[in-house]
Amino acid sequence: MEQFTIENLYSLEETIAAKLFDGAVYPWELLPKISSFIVELGKTLPEDKFKQVNEDVWIAKSAKVAPTAFINGPAIIDEEAEVRHCAFIRGNAIVGKGAVVGNSTELKNVILFNKVQVPHYNYVGDSILGFKAHMGAGTITSNVKSDKTLVVVKNGGQQIETGLKKFGAMLGDCVEVGCNSVLNPGTVIGRNTNIYPTSMVRGCVPAGSIYKKQGEIAEKY
Repeated sequence: MEQFTIENLYSLEETIAAKLFDGAVYPWELLPKISSFIVELGKTLPEDKFKQVNEDVWIAKSAKVAPTAFINGPAIIDEEAEVRHCAFIRGNAIVGKGAVVGNSTELKNVILFNKVQVPHYNYVGDSILGFKAHMGAGTITSNVKSDKTLVVVKNGGQQIETGLKKFGAMLGDCVEVGCNSVLNPGTVIGRNTNIYPTSMVRGCVPAGSIYKKQGEIAEKY
């Protein structure tokens, strides 16, 4: 499981939430802590760069937010980010510098690192997306198992009990997910990996891979 640790998935200098990761080994450990972290971080944001627009909602003055977007707190929209027409941010969300949250995209309990793109009809819940990660149109994270049991992260014969009922996907830096894919609960994708369009992904996908379908994963380099 070494390559799926925080250290090997993410560039922490590329998120305003870097301090949240202190002391944790795996990124899903942070999911229950996102809400309270945002509230505390928001109080420290510089007033010359951020404006508190609602209870526990801070938006950078350089960010672009469509008037039709809905942002519920706690939430932080970082500098130069873009929240487009009819985006729905349900709360507990950090949108990184230069990130794009697109038309009809829904976010809930997430951290989007800088330059992340979820630009077209995406659902991202209980997930962390690394620097420059991109989800193609219609791609979603499924964050609750159909039998409602707790999520287990599986990598071959290795398993880690998370203790979480809700857990979407952990995407490392520069992951590309093709259109209309479903990332099942507990999915973890290593850095610089590409997922084919219309994929159904479950478990852990190694860094530097091309995921074609379950059981068919090629090395990228």
